[in-house]
Amino acid sequence: MEIIDLTRELYHRSPAYPGQPPIIHGVWKSHAEAFADSGNIQGNSVHYFSMPDHGGTHIDAPRHFGEKGIPINEYPLENCIVPGVCLDLRHIEPKTEITVSDLEQATIKAGVKIPNGGTVLLCTGHHERTFPNPSYSTDNSGVNVEATEWLAAQKIVHFGIDSMRPGPIGDINSLVHKACLEQNITHMESLCNLEKLLGRGEFRFIGLPMPWRGGTGSPIRAVAVFDF
Repeated sequence: MEIIDLTRELYHRSPAYPGQPPIIHGVWKSHAEAFADSGNIQGNSVHYFSMPDHGGTHIDAPRHFGEKGIPINEYPLENCIVPGVCLDLRHIEPKTEITVSDLEQATIKAGVKIPNGGTVLLCTGHHERTFPNPSYSTDNSGVNVEATEWLAAQKIVHFGIDSMRPGPIGDINSLVHKACLEQNITHMESLCNLEKLLGRGEFRFIGLPMPWRGGTGSPIRAVAVFDF
C-alpha cells in the first residue's frame, strides 16, 4: 500500500482565502509551564488554533452554496472514501477557464474512466508553482460552469483542485459554486501533491471532514491510496 498526502500543511498565518479569518496557531501552555503547574511531575504542552471552516485543504458542504443545503455534519461519509482519478491540466494558463474540451482531452490522455460515485482531482500545477506566494490567492485557473456540469454528468460526488477556488477568480467562480448546488455535487479546494498521482490510474481517495454542527465546510486530511 502507498499513501500520498494531498493536504496542505497548516501553520500560523498560512494562506487563507481573501476576506476570510486568518489561520491562527499558537502555544496555549508550554512544556515548561505545564511542568511547573503539575508540581514538576509532567509537562504536557497544549497548542490552540483558530481558522474558518474553509481554511487549508477542505471540502465545501452543500450548505455553503445555499441555506437549504445540508451542513457538513450531515454530509454522507460514504462520499468521503471513494474511487478517484487525477487529470493533468498543467498546460492551462493561469487565471483562465478550464473547459469541457480540456477535461475530455485530459481524460483521454490519462487513459482512465471517471468512476461512478467517485471523485476527479484536477492537477493545474497552481500549488506547485505559487504556494505560498501572494499569487497563490489570485492566479489560479479553474473550471467554468459548463465544465462543472460536465463533471456532474459523469456521476461523481465531488471534484477537487490544487487552488483556493474551483473556478478562476471573479464571477465565474461564484457561478461554479451555484452550479455545484444545482448539480448536487460539491468540491474540495487547496489540495496539493496532485502531480504525484498523474499517470497512475485509479486510486482510493479519502477525505474525512470534522462534524462541525451547521458547518458550511471543513478542513480534511486528504489522501490517495494505491493498493498493491
